[in-house]
Amino acid sequence: QVQLVESGGGLVQPGGSLRLSCTASTSIFRLYVMGWYRQAPGKQRELVATITGGSSTNYADSVKGRFTISRDNAKNTVYLQMNSVKPEDTAVYYCNAAWATVAYWGQGTQVTVSS
Repeated sequence: QVQLVESGGGLVQPGGSLRLSCTASTSIFRLYVMGWYRQAPGKQRELVATITGGSSTNYADSVKGRFTISRDNAKNTVYLQMNSVKPEDTAVYYCNAAWATVAYWGQGTQVTVSS
């Protein structure tokens, strides 16, 4: 069982920046594809970005050019740098760790974009 602990959510004004972090309790962190997903009220959970152990990345079209996913394998941590945020980015953001046939989720962190 892998525990994922997210941090960094909060209230941010439109156009501002926020950085989310997610730390995983596993000795084989580098093998996991790490991802950030989000779920807005009344909507389905959707992919935001993923990053492989070798740091290949994939982004949802809605965040390309504004969000950056990165990872530090020495710290078992994945980050999501959110720039130029918009009200429609408001959601609970979830960290995900996937390897082979298993996947784990964090508890989620709320991001609210509002003036």
